[in-house]
Amino acid sequence: MNYYMMGEYDVIVIGAGHAGCEAALASARMGKKTLVFSINLEAVAMMPCNPSIGGTGKGHLVREIDALGGEMGLNIDKTFIQSKMLNTAKGPAVHSLRAQADKHQYHEEMKKTMERQKNLDLKQGEVVDLFVEDGKVCGVILRTGAAYRAKAVVLATGTFLRGKIFIGEWSFSSGPNGLAPSMELADNLRKHGMELRRFKTGTPARALADSLDYAKMQEQHGDEKIVPFSFMNDELDKEQISCWLTYTNAETHEIIRNNFSRSALFGGQIEGVGPRYCPSIEDKVNRFSDKQRHQLFIEPEGLNTEEMYIQGMSSSLPEDVQEAFYKTIPGLENLKITRPAYAIEYDCIDPLYLKTNLENRQIENLFCAGQFNGSSGYEEAAAQGLMAGINAALRVDEKEPFVLDRSEAYIGVLIDDLVTKGTNEPYRIMTSRAEYRLVLRQDNADLRLTEKGHRIGLVTQERYDRFLKTKNEAAAEMERLEHVIVTPTEEINAYLVSLGSSPLKSGISLSELLKRPEITYALLAPLDKNRENSLSMHSITQVEVQVKYTGYIAKQLQQIERFKKLEDKKLKQGFDYTKIEGMRLEAIQKLNQFQPVSVGQASRISGVSPADINVLLVYFEKMRRSKKTNADRNLTKCF
Repeated sequence: MNYYMMGEYDVIVIGAGHAGCEAALASARMGKKTLVFSINLEAVAMMPCNPSIGGTGKGHLVREIDALGGEMGLNIDKTFIQSKMLNTAKGPAVHSLRAQADKHQYHEEMKKTMERQKNLDLKQGEVVDLFVEDGKVCGVILRTGAAYRAKAVVLATGTFLRGKIFIGEWSFSSGPNGLAPSMELADNLRKHGMELRRFKTGTPARALADSLDYAKMQEQHGDEKIVPFSFMNDELDKEQISCWLTYTNAETHEIIRNNFSRSALFGGQIEGVGPRYCPSIEDKVNRFSDKQRHQLFIEPEGLNTEEMYIQGMSSSLPEDVQEAFYKTIPGLENLKITRPAYAIEYDCIDPLYLKTNLENRQIENLFCAGQFNGSSGYEEAAAQGLMAGINAALRVDEKEPFVLDRSEAYIGVLIDDLVTKGTNEPYRIMTSRAEYRLVLRQDNADLRLTEKGHRIGLVTQERYDRFLKTKNEAAAEMERLEHVIVTPTEEINAYLVSLGSSPLKSGISLSELLKRPEITYALLAPLDKNRENSLSMHSITQVEVQVKYTGYIAKQLQQIERFKKLEDKKLKQGFDYTKIEGMRLEAIQKLNQFQPVSVGQASRISGVSPADINVLLVYFEKMRRSKKTNADRNLTKCF
């Protein structure tokens, strides 16, 4: 096609969803001249599905994005309408923050942040092709013929690539929320040698707020004490909006069963694979036929709209069937649907074709992020976008890639799972995927990652100074608590008994007392006469968690040390594994294909067994000894 050159940038980002926004902001904040394209600027940080950020596992990702200098945590703190900490009945390792967003305000605030960011240009335009020369990406071409050169490109296309929406027997080409799909780019990516596959996701209907009967539903309040997502916010105080809980029933399920044949999912129209952990309502009814009911949450989409999101009820059934089964649910008998539920199918890449820094194995300097990589969810997308943007900026400066391993962050777990294990369905992060979750808590994301973010130039000095103050404050307080001794007086024992705690028989440090499950840092105050300045909320959390779980954390750190030993055994890129005798053929083929960066990564590749890893270790130990012997011989000859 004919094109005309419009400019040159260090980094170009294709797509301005949650992945694209983080990628572009990271690159620009690291000093790179950055350009980000969106088919429609109304799609910047758009929430086409649930109007929320965080949740189990996902809240960890948001905290880590924030700790590294990303924007998602700050943006949801500005725009939330309800906040809740999940899993509080369990240990702190699985506590996860979730906030309902005003989705329109979330988009507006992120767009404003992008527009005001130094080094960043935001433009509306559809990228239809890449410039690829000698196996390297070096620019993009738009539908209008405009072309831009770049030293690195980030692909963050979300669900737009050959997007197709399904509502019953009816289907049409479309991106999410009725926006235009990206058709030509998908074809050209294939021409450049990229293998694409089809995944699908879906979204529930929206209904008018005043058409619902809230008396028949259970009101769900936010937390009285609001915990911010961003470390930069100590406290947040705003009036929160309620959500509502209700359930499906036998009549709902009967209508859905009777119309399975009209579902695009069961009718064979959809070829893409959907997310197992977020199934449509017809899939739930089919898979869990013995279940009498399924819960659904009614969630406001914002403060300046009457639309309510029916969470847990995505569907590809026709509109008439949707209206019929929704109206069997308590509180929804008279609902007025403003937007029907739909399924959407789209093209994405197999993440096994990506390196650990999210660079494409086939095209150099091309980085990939978000749902294009086979993941699902805003948070997973944003985490990958941040890492892709960081690594694109580092590539421009010819610096070493920035990679987090599984022991350092949920982001490390997410990316390692994708690029090492792959995925046959839209990938969702969960706390159960993290082997070292006692250490990878959401409350200590800053302690784990802010130092790293500052080192690569993404965390500001203001934030870094604030982090150091909190870190030192918490460490000093933990040390002080170890040296303050409480003796068993009648008054002190009476106080402990009133808290449901055992009386003292001998002197004990405040640190040991804090290890008791029923004792919190705040409850120590009457026993702590020397306590002076009040600690920040962040410091108090660290003191409590690190003191209470010190034994468990120590054991986990030992496990991490063993893990690190395998991660530190680096493997040469381009090595021919057919040289290793005694290794199974499948393992040789997989290792040659993926070229793992370490023995640790090799051990997680599907098809590579522990026995194969032992053979690998023995081989390299022999090579090491052989080199040492030869070096000793050469040294002897010198004398």
